[in-house]
Order: sequence, then structure tokens, then C-alpha cells
Amino acid sequence: MAALFGLVAAIGAGAAAQAAEPAHGGTIQYGHEQEGPCLLGGWIQQWYLQRQYADNLVSRDADGRIVPWLATSWTISGDRRTYTFQLRPGVAFTDGTKLDAQAVVDNIAIWFDADPARRNNAATFYFKDRFVSARATAPLTLQLDLNAPYEPLLTVLSHATFGILSPTALARGVAANCEQPIGSGPFIVDKWNRGQNVQFRRNPAYNSAPANARHQGPAYAERLVWKFLKDPTLRYGSLLSGESNVIYDVPAVAWEEANKRFHVIRHLTGGTPLRLQLNTEFPPFDDIRVRRAFAHAADRRRAVEVSFLGAAPFEGNAALSQSAPDYAKDLADAYPYDPALAGRLLDEAGWTARDADGIRLKDGRKLTVRIAYGAGYNITSDGAQALQIIQEQAREVGFEVVLRPTTQADWLGGKNRGPKEFEIQPAYWTATSAEVLKIVWRPDDGITRNPYNISRFQDPRLWTLITEADATADEARRRQLYQDAQRLLVDSAAVVGFSVLPVSIASQHRLRDVWISSAVGEPVFHDAWFVK
Repeated sequence: MAALFGLVAAIGAGAAAQAAEPAHGGTIQYGHEQEGPCLLGGWIQQWYLQRQYADNLVSRDADGRIVPWLATSWTISGDRRTYTFQLRPGVAFTDGTKLDAQAVVDNIAIWFDADPARRNNAATFYFKDRFVSARATAPLTLQLDLNAPYEPLLTVLSHATFGILSPTALARGVAANCEQPIGSGPFIVDKWNRGQNVQFRRNPAYNSAPANARHQGPAYAERLVWKFLKDPTLRYGSLLSGESNVIYDVPAVAWEEANKRFHVIRHLTGGTPLRLQLNTEFPPFDDIRVRRAFAHAADRRRAVEVSFLGAAPFEGNAALSQSAPDYAKDLADAYPYDPALAGRLLDEAGWTARDADGIRLKDGRKLTVRIAYGAGYNITSDGAQALQIIQEQAREVGFEVVLRPTTQADWLGGKNRGPKEFEIQPAYWTATSAEVLKIVWRPDDGITRNPYNISRFQDPRLWTLITEADATADEARRRQLYQDAQRLLVDSAAVVGFSVLPVSIASQHRLRDVWISSAVGEPVFHDAWFVK
């Protein structure tokens, strides 16, 4: 009878919690992973922060549709070269500056600034080659002109990195905006305690939430403390102890427990998956047979399953994330584990001899592959374990795989990232969909190298497919072109599948309505509230 009573009480408590109304007040203690060098910038960890204090022109909902935000409506000219946005009236930045069309024009000018410390590199790579001008044709009317159609434009503008900032604040200079940027969003940056946290307070005048927000008006929570807890065990422990109400990136070892004890949501990030980028510029991966051999040499699926314990699934299509509408599903199982086939490919490529340790040789040179990665930066400890499994399996086929973990500081300083310092770099690029292909695979222009084309794969057929897709209004045709680009990349083994890149959030049950944006996977706290 006692057990039955307990069950009834639990059901009743659950029903009461479900019926609870959003309440105002409280401080959200959020345990995050990495800290950027500024509170705004071109790195995803900075985008996550920017989403809390800045608004965008448009938002992207869970179904991939572009919905209103600061722009209440927009029209596109018949030649697809002119976008006209009508802006929401009555919006102000938190320093009192009016948010009007000229303020947006001022932001766009800085996106393309000649000074690399000021400009937005994402804008440069996404659409500077298409951009002609931005001008205010009326106080709340923005006109953006292109020199050719660029169909991903609205999707790109939904990325958190394109949050609109106060032009008055921007005029203070790079250092001030690095420390305390000012937007029109639901939270205001109070103080950045470097190495510890960023403290936000609620914007009481907030009136510009996107159409896909769960409520309009100011945030429910009074404050948000964004703590930097890089160690995953420490971060999860802070949730267990109650020092954090919500944390980012549940570690694999705690994944099963967290799903039982807390409210866990997982979002499969758009853009590219976490994949192995093979350096095609130099031997041995300048030979497609060797690249394909490596892809078949290890049971990558099993390595991911063992290491991530379900927290992050395997992904065989290394070209585009499976959450993207243009994802080619037929590539999900590319290059299955087949050591016999890997051996034959290496034989064909001339790697027939072996040394005393079983490593293949060609012209007296070992078949050595160096995997360089940012340890705890772009590869977690779970990912590093998966690489160790791949290292051992590839050795059976005759690859000498050398792992080169690199600290975040050294990685950002360029260590182990020079053109001849690695054969493989595991990495990802976060976006929403196939617009990411333009960033990653843009060919060199004859003067500068594309720093994001780590594989150095520059087949002109690929760029033709991408640029044609970006300019194609017909959705079915555009999807076909993007999928053809993915097939070319996977068939060429310029990138090899590794893992889906998930964003996970675990929160106490008393904290409701934290959600993850489908733009670039950033956590959103504007709608979050505590059950009283």
C-alpha cells in the first residue's frame, strides 16, 4: 500500500509540475565548457554567448523555416538580388541607442571591415563575394543588394554570429566590445570574470523575441551566470551537487544516468559532422587509394559506439550533418570496416613491403599518419578514446598512426597545424545546412589559401556544384546539387566519417524551457523559468 501511495504521489507531483505556470525570478547557474578570448567573435563558443545578449534579423525554427525576429517581414526581388527587410518598431539596444535600419547598416559595414580585428570573418566567407550594398531606404526599411543570387542568405543571417550590436557601443573600439558587448537581447552583460564566468542580468525592456521563442517579453530569470567548467566530470558533478541548474555537453560516461535523473535534450548540430580531414596535398594521402584504404582500415562505427556510449552517434557521411535538409542519406554507411579491401588498396598503391613492426613501407618510407587535434578543444576525451581505437585497428593493416594531442593554447597558436605537420585533422564546422560547403571548400584564390579547407581538396567540379547550388532558387534542384557535392567529397575520401556533432543540455527538473536553437545549436535561456 505504501508503494502504491508513493506511486500515486509521484504521478500527482508530476502532473502538478506539468501544470505549473512560468514564474519570474531566480538565477540560472549554467555550467559551460570552453571560454573564448572575447564575448563576441567568429568561434562557436562566442556565438553561444552572443545569442544571449543580441538579436538577429531572422531566426530559424526547429523545422528549418526562416521566421521573423528583428525583421518582421521581407521581400526578395524577382532576380533574387535584392532583399528588403521591414524592421520591428520600438526596439532599442540596452545602451539606449535606437535599433533602426541605419543601425543594421552600420553593423554590416563592420562585418566587412578591412581591419581583421573588427570584421566578421563568417560574413566575409559566406557572402562578401555576393554583397554589393546595404542601405536604409526608410527608418525601419533595410535594403540589401547582391551582385548574384545567394539562396542561403536568410539562413546565414540566422546564425548567432550575425547578432545586431549597438553602433554606439561598436564605436568604442575592439577592446571594449570584447569585454562588454551591447545588443538588444534578453540579457545584458554585467561582468566577465575571466577564467570563471560571465554574469548576465535580465533586460527588463526586452520586446523583440523571435517568432519561435516560447514567450514574448523579458526573460523570466533575473540573472544568468555562465560558468566555465572545462572538465566534463567537474561540470557534471556541479549538476549533481546543485551548484549548476543546467550544464552543457553531458559526458559519455554519465549519459545513461543523466537521462534518468535530469531533463536532457540533444540537438544534432548542422554544418559538418565531426569528421577526419585527410591532407590530400602531400603523401601519402595525395593518393586516393591510400585515403580509401585508411577509411576501410578501422571500424570507426565501433570506435564511436564504444567511446561515446550513445551520447554521440557514428556518422559515415563526412560532408554534411544529418540534421541538414540537404543531407545525402545514402552516404551514411560509406567506407564500412573492411581490412582486406584496405590491404588490397595499399598493395595497388605500392605500399607492399613491411618493416619488423608490421608497418608498410614504400621506397624506404613508412606509412605514417599523424592525427593532430586540439585536446579538450575540438576533440573531447571521449573523442580521443575513439581515435586511440582507430589507431590500433589501422595498425593491423599497416598504418603507423601517431596521435598528436595539442593544448588549446598551442592549437590556437598554430602548433601541429602547418601544411606538413599532419596527415589528418579531426574537426567540424558548425552551421545549419549546406551553406557550410562554401566556407569549407572554397578554393584558393591564387593569393591566399583558404584556411578552412584543411583537406586541401580543390577539385573544380566541387566548386562548380556548390556555387551553382547557392545560386539556384528551385529547391529540388538545389538539393540535388548539394547532394552531388557530398557524393564527390565522400567518393574522393577527402573527408572520412567519424561522429555526429551533438549539443546536449542537462537540467534540473525544476528549471523549465531551456532549449537549443537550430541555427548553430546554441542554448537559449530567454524562455527558461524555475518551478516555484
